[in-house]
Amino acid sequence: MSSHIGLIIVGDEILSGKRADKHMPKVIELLSARGLALSYADYVGDSPERITSTLRRAFSTADIVFSCGGIGATPDDHTRQCAARALGVGLMLHPQAEILIRERMQDTAREQGVPYEADRPDNVQRLNMGVFPEGARIVPNPYNKIPGFSCHGTGGGAVHFVPGFPVMAWPMIEWVLDHEYPHLFNRSPQTEQSVIVFGAMEAALTPLMERIELKHPGIRVFSLPSVDHPQYGRHIELGVKGPVAAVPAAWADLQAELHNVGANCGPELVRNLR
Repeated sequence: MSSHIGLIIVGDEILSGKRADKHMPKVIELLSARGLALSYADYVGDSPERITSTLRRAFSTADIVFSCGGIGATPDDHTRQCAARALGVGLMLHPQAEILIRERMQDTAREQGVPYEADRPDNVQRLNMGVFPEGARIVPNPYNKIPGFSCHGTGGGAVHFVPGFPVMAWPMIEWVLDHEYPHLFNRSPQTEQSVIVFGAMEAALTPLMERIELKHPGIRVFSLPSVDHPQYGRHIELGVKGPVAAVPAAWADLQAELHNVGANCGPELVRNLR
């Protein structure tokens, strides 16, 4: 896959700590189940300038990007307007979004046992949730029918916009993956193998890591130091990750290198990434 997969989380409440982000671990889970992986994540507050610059950067790439939050119609929701600004296009009420939002308003009126009044000011205001950048396509919302939207950028990729509410956002992201990108699923299975190394310093292991990456293009060597692990105490998890077919040779060389330097090695770990 030539493009990467990115995630944008919008909202002051995340950066202030008022709410904890639940989107990134769930998106990683959804991607992993389809043989895909998240490449990066950006967190941005409710600043129109920052949202616009973040989206402009996303639209300039070939990446698949999911943006969560800020697509409502209250004064602190800026994502729809910023997406249009980043693309250099206008905003318009999407015809299909209007139909879905009106259906939702009718459903709500019916549930409350009151007549549906299309021209009531609050109902007219709700239609703003369907005002998207020109050329946008809708993303269905199975929770309450009020859709998200997708826009293609100048770099050949796309940004898919969903609400901040997990109960809506997660099935909408799944819908996009399953309808837009099934051809990418499980194309390049990845795995990693690692070992717990006791009493070593990262600086001393760096030349070893560099030799492995130089000898095995496409393989990434990683080290995860820990100073207070409940089971292993102070240690480094040292390993290699990459395509399933390429990892075994790199792993064998890593083991040999560790043996040559007399490393004190503990348990070995294997993890299938996608």
